[in-house]
Amino acid sequence: MANRILAMPLAAVLAAAAIATGIGALQGHAETSSGGTLKAVSDFAAIADTDARSKAIFEEASRVLTHPRCINCHPATRSPTQGEDMHPHVPFIRASQSSLGPAGLVCSTCHGAENRPILGSRMKSIPGNAHWQLAPASMAWQGLTVGEICEQVKDTGRNGNRSHADLVRHMGEDHLVGWAWHPGEGRTEPPGSQQTFAALIDAWVKTGAECPD
Repeated sequence: MANRILAMPLAAVLAAAAIATGIGALQGHAETSSGGTLKAVSDFAAIADTDARSKAIFEEASRVLTHPRCINCHPATRSPTQGEDMHPHVPFIRASQSSLGPAGLVCSTCHGAENRPILGSRMKSIPGNAHWQLAPASMAWQGLTVGEICEQVKDTGRNGNRSHADLVRHMGEDHLVGWAWHPGEGRTEPPGSQQTFAALIDAWVKTGAECPD
């Protein structure tokens, strides 16, 4: 056993130790599955004014965008957060040079291609996805209003040069976006489904992509 531990990369050993320590320190931050529903596009048909309807649709979609499963990886700084209360990531990470994490302790050190269960802890699993990474700094959402997030999402200078059509595909087909509804045991899911969320984004685009005040 000792030889196997010594053979592990030092970063992985340190990360494992930090996670073990963090699990004990964060017993009060255990998460539970929930979800809930999103309104359908048809629920906004009664809003006659197109601009007002567009804004209302984005407000509904923002319930996903501002959910901890999404916003923890869209932090105000280059340090991701965790949990429903968005407490600092354990171990501490500052991805100042790459969205994949700092050299020697990249995201994939702990986050694999799939969620990993943890036995004997109230932190039920370590989240995982093949594309696990921090959002680019230009897409930091924490601390912003829904209107500010809206403007940021549709700004091609900040959203990875995505057109409106690209945004709809990204929200509806991206595997990492979809992970939010399959976050592993012990975590809440955002409301609705990826398909309903993408339908709202599509309807928002088709009504002019107006942003709430």
